[in-house]
Amino acid sequence: MRIGIVCYPTFGGSGVVATELGLALAEEGHIVHFITYDRPVRLDPRTANVFYHEVRVSDYPLFDYQPYELVLTSKLVDVVMHERLDLLHVHYAIPHASAAWMAQQILRAKGIRIPFITTLHGTDITLVGRDPSFEPVITFAIEHSTAVTAVSESLRKDTFEHFPVHREIQVIPNFIRMGRYATGVDPAIRKRFAANGEKLLVHVSNFRPVKRVQDVIAVFKGVRKQMPARLLLIGDGPDRQGLETQCRADGICDEVFFLGKMTDPEAMVASCDLFLLTSETESFGLAALEAMACGVPVVTTNTGGTPEVVESGIGGLLNPVGDVEAMVRNAVEILREPSTLGKFKQGALRSAARFDIAKVLPRYEALYEEVVAQVKLNGIHQ
Repeated sequence: MRIGIVCYPTFGGSGVVATELGLALAEEGHIVHFITYDRPVRLDPRTANVFYHEVRVSDYPLFDYQPYELVLTSKLVDVVMHERLDLLHVHYAIPHASAAWMAQQILRAKGIRIPFITTLHGTDITLVGRDPSFEPVITFAIEHSTAVTAVSESLRKDTFEHFPVHREIQVIPNFIRMGRYATGVDPAIRKRFAANGEKLLVHVSNFRPVKRVQDVIAVFKGVRKQMPARLLLIGDGPDRQGLETQCRADGICDEVFFLGKMTDPEAMVASCDLFLLTSETESFGLAALEAMACGVPVVTTNTGGTPEVVESGIGGLLNPVGDVEAMVRNAVEILREPSTLGKFKQGALRSAARFDIAKVLPRYEALYEEVVAQVKLNGIHQ
């Protein structure tokens, strides 16, 4: 099958999942074309059966804001026609699904019928989607997609709550490749950050308000009162400066390390003892899943899709949003005894294995076959 994948090429969860999906499909013999404004961060150009098409927006003085959606639409039309694609899989409702619908109409006028699947990842529904100005477009794009998937049951429910859509939305969860995640401690990393045997805590995110990274700092401060500890903060975003200022004011700069964005943070995470995720909401909780795939237990909030990912008492412990004291207690419970920490590490690996790509990929392939069959059933061929 010849598949076009449209995604954001950044470090965010939707881009990572879309890229890993495309790579896995290519390994199964499908021809995969990525269509986006930059090469996805995890896309290796040497990979067989994988192609990349850049969406380049011209700097035209008439426009105060460059019309990316229109340029993307034109690129989709071009790639579908000349690469003879069987379907499009777009990740994120806007502008990708709306652009796919426009491309679909243009192609239909040329006698080409192309189905498109929209995968909802989270902020397109829970944040962007709550802006009333976007509601008509998102609703229309969801209603007119050939098929729609959501990465968690929580996100599926949020979609029906916030948008007047009346159609089936299938839950296909995010996934990981268990084999790509490091599960052993790197002595060099431990020597650098925890040379005296301190417990090593870690957080990975885009440092936006919804992640409540100030709670990560607060939990760390509570833990360090009861045992020697260090904290690694991986990522970047609008809240970073305030967090650095907070650490300076608290006098803990020597114990908190801001490491910035990392394309492959797995070795760093795998060398830590505990992952902290204190978000106000998570549509899935991919960062928690990736930590567990590294054999690192998670202390997190019981919000959104996270309880679907983290089995409390097995791969980590769940807590109410903002309840720093509970998170400190649970972190200490996991970390204090080596036997308990070892039990949670093994539980984290077992929990993560439920989402291995080998279990999820067949569900996407079955959906692809279904929507392509719909086109053939209608008697309209490319």
